[in-house]
Amino acid sequence: MADSTGILAHEVERAVFTASQWRLVWLAFIRHKLAVACAVFLILGYLSAAFADFVAPYPTDFRNDDAPFVPPMRVHVRDTDGRFHRPFVYALELERDPVTLRPHFREVTDSRYPIRFLVPGSEYEMWGVFRSRLHLFGVDDGAYYYLLGTDKQGRDILSRTVFAGRISLTIGLVGVVVSFILAIALGSISGYFGGLADMAIQRVIEVLTSLPQLPLWMALAVAIPIGWPITRVFFAITVILSLISWPGLAREVRGKVLTLRETDYVTAARIDNAGTARLLFQYLVPGVLSHLIASLTLAIPNMILGETALSFLGVGLRAPAISWGVLLQQAQNIQTVALSPWLMTPVFAVILVILAFNFVGDGLRDAADPYKS
Repeated sequence: MADSTGILAHEVERAVFTASQWRLVWLAFIRHKLAVACAVFLILGYLSAAFADFVAPYPTDFRNDDAPFVPPMRVHVRDTDGRFHRPFVYALELERDPVTLRPHFREVTDSRYPIRFLVPGSEYEMWGVFRSRLHLFGVDDGAYYYLLGTDKQGRDILSRTVFAGRISLTIGLVGVVVSFILAIALGSISGYFGGLADMAIQRVIEVLTSLPQLPLWMALAVAIPIGWPITRVFFAITVILSLISWPGLAREVRGKVLTLRETDYVTAARIDNAGTARLLFQYLVPGVLSHLIASLTLAIPNMILGETALSFLGVGLRAPAISWGVLLQQAQNIQTVALSPWLMTPVFAVILVILAFNFVGDGLRDAADPYKS
């Protein structure tokens, strides 16, 4: 028994020491339970955004003129007689307070609507490929269900929050890809060649980092013509966020390259007459990638917050585009928020996604150094 245990431990140790860098990073990452849970949450979030037509109960253009400012509907499992049922909601009836004349909705306990999964609803075209009427959940035809309430035009907050994730989540990924390319290219050049190239790139980085971020975002965003279509504005905002976010990443790449270019294996490759491109892309950049990916994961929340802030202030995306920042424009009126606090729901989507990215980034950053004790 002792021999077999020793042999097993030896095999495990051998597998660790012979594993590739990416394998070691993965083994270290999956031990970070919170980071793994947040990664699963983010994957589900991006899947919900990709399949928003199926996940959301209603399309983006759906509106119920008879149901403005409906509060989040309560889900019941027991009726007024105390009998248990599958989760259901009651129909709502609009009433006015006889004293304040404020409208409010009263549950009509005579009309009970069970919540079902995979129910038919509004027709949609998935990715422009096929048409369907199947939705993840909903109630029977002729009834309405507003899990997170409605806005002043009777539009479902939950559905619009799900659809808004398409832009808010995508803009972070696209922006980080652009920053990733710029950071690797300029950071590697600065760290490897040094001299005049290093000095010029570092001075540009210092100028960009010395500028206040939010006012600079706003100044560049205001320059976007109002008449541009939504797609062009989306890419313009992405480019703006990317061009301002790359300096920090480039400095990290430069520092790593400065360290790696003096290592033995790079020196051996240089003696072996390896060209500059081979040294950079085969030896130096792969040594930076694991750390850079962890840093980029932490940079995605800044992109999302940047788009949300610009759209909330009215200088980013505008209606009819739907993003979390655009949805939060309704919350600029404090009176509206006081009377209809559920309009702040997209804030919680932003907070959860930002926290999830930060925890995943922390897990990747710890895992990027798999030989640490």
